[in-house]
Amino acid sequence: MPFDFKRRCLSVLVARGDEHILIAKGAPEAILARCVAVEIDGLAHPLDAAWQKQMGDIQDRYARDGFRLLAVAVKSIPPGQQTIAIGDEADLTMIGFCVFADPPKQDAASAIEALTSLGITVKILSGDHGAVVSHVARSVGLQSDRIMTGVEISGLTDAALVARVDNIDLFARIDPDQKRRIIGALRHRHHVVGFMGDGVNDAPAIHAAHVGISVTGATEVARAAADMVLLAPDLSVLAAGVREGRRTFANILKYVRMGTSSNFGNMLSMALASIVLPFLPLLPLQILLNNLIYDLSEIGIPFDEVDREDVARPEAWNMANILRFTIIMGMVSSLFDVVTFAVLLKLFEADAALFQTGWFVESISTQILVIFIIRSRRLPWRGNRPHIILIATSLGALIAGVGLALGPWAALFGFTAPSAALLTTIIAIALAYLVSAEIAKRLAVSSQ
Repeated sequence: MPFDFKRRCLSVLVARGDEHILIAKGAPEAILARCVAVEIDGLAHPLDAAWQKQMGDIQDRYARDGFRLLAVAVKSIPPGQQTIAIGDEADLTMIGFCVFADPPKQDAASAIEALTSLGITVKILSGDHGAVVSHVARSVGLQSDRIMTGVEISGLTDAALVARVDNIDLFARIDPDQKRRIIGALRHRHHVVGFMGDGVNDAPAIHAAHVGISVTGATEVARAAADMVLLAPDLSVLAAGVREGRRTFANILKYVRMGTSSNFGNMLSMALASIVLPFLPLLPLQILLNNLIYDLSEIGIPFDEVDREDVARPEAWNMANILRFTIIMGMVSSLFDVVTFAVLLKLFEADAALFQTGWFVESISTQILVIFIIRSRRLPWRGNRPHIILIATSLGALIAGVGLALGPWAALFGFTAPSAALLTTIIAIALAYLVSAEIAKRLAVSSQ
């Protein structure tokens, strides 16, 4: 009769000549509950309270040292009986324990320390004895005296488990469905949950977690249920994966903030300019050129470094914060566009071509240079340095944009040569915008 998590034991019928013997093995408490005797030096003794205590003491002693135990018991079966049933797993004679050493991986403690430093809480969900779980937890640096057993969980409703699951890090003697319930309770508490396991009994929890993780040597069922499989026995890859995931997410947010705030500011400026100008503020070809160059300038963002705090804690997608950033930074950009409009029209009395040239140069310069402001919460010269690829793509795009507007091909795009005074004024406006953008950035991210 194969093992199942309700009986917590396995039985087999063995024939030795005319003698038929049922051999049962399983969790010590499950086997002892089915025993009526214990065999010592070939003699059977009634399994009274004294022997029950002695068996329990043996189990506890080994469990405290981190050893896992299986109890083995036997029973004579009539020779004519060819099959066994659950009812035969009774009136057994205990003959001893099989003791297994299953030490944690050498890198487990350092991996858990790395995950903890990233704000991740590590919990152990095990079918082992509570003392074994405590020993393993101490050996890998998890200091927790609170243990919940499967017996306790079976007496809790889902709501009660949700209320307690945050405060318990060690779970012992739990079955696969209880593992699944624990994962569900953590998800109900709005945690993002990863679960790593390698056995058949881990499959329900692997499937229930946000991120199910298994290993190459795991059972086929566990690997099939997992979202990712570790190809090498190296637990440090978990923390490395978390860091890379958070870095990628932070860079995605950079791109979204830059793109939305720039586009919002440009569209707002275009709308305002179209009200007062008798000509187009930018020609269609110039708008397309502006967008193309700006997009090229952001190609290096995926390679960029991020702030330490973006990796040290998990971030979440928050549309309200993105909208706040877009509106504040977009309006600041549009404000300086209006200043540029006033300077071009009132101070330099620009015609359509000169206006379009001046605004194109101001727009492309501020859009690209503000990347170095927005990319970090800190001051540009105090935060982490931008990646060389981002520097190359951004400054390269800026040189290309200004070169097309002021170089020998300017007429192809409808541009005209501005005066040195106008270019100096545009540079001054761009510098003033960058200072204002740094101040506005702090307001835009203050609630994030």
